[in-house]
Amino acid sequence: MSALFDFDREYITNGHTLIGGIDEAGRGPLAGPVVAACVILPAGIYIEGLNDSKKLTEAARNRIFKELLYNKAVRIGLGIATNAEIDSVNILNATRIAMKRAVTDVPIRPKLLLIDAVKLKDIDIEQVSIIKGDEKSASIASASVIAKVVRDSIMSGYHKTYPQYGFIRHKGYGTREHVANIKEHGPCEIHRMTFAPVSKMI
Repeated sequence: MSALFDFDREYITNGHTLIGGIDEAGRGPLAGPVVAACVILPAGIYIEGLNDSKKLTEAARNRIFKELLYNKAVRIGLGIATNAEIDSVNILNATRIAMKRAVTDVPIRPKLLLIDAVKLKDIDIEQVSIIKGDEKSASIASASVIAKVVRDSIMSGYHKTYPQYGFIRHKGYGTREHVANIKEHGPCEIHRMTFAPVSKMI
């Protein structure tokens, strides 16, 4: 996946430093938050097997997550928008909120943002929105892994509170099992009430 690092290196070669790659996890599920990450990779770093988190096994994601987390040169910011915020402002705007929070959370302020398919408003940092950015950019792919692992962990935690929904297995996505459990038990506090089919069951 050296092409991912070559993509970011082009920006560095053209004078851009402190590039923050941004991606999210959890736009599609029926329950839980949307989680965003902003990752600044140091120049010259290479992470074996890095890719869009959706194309990685859980074991590979966890390995890469730890490699990013424990590398002192990597800077990571996290942002979360709750299911209540998603219901209040819609999923796209909630995603933007989470992404802005992730940027604010990074210990070092990025000077350029590479964002997977989203454009942020009211932020005074140069940004580039890249379609399928998690397949092209190392920093965005890194953010996708961080966001995915963190969100999966959050949903596994919710499984302890709401075991009847099976969150540990489907992480809130609209699987057949999940929909059947909502029909049986009704929605709980972390369900997105504006999302079909949850909205039709209220």
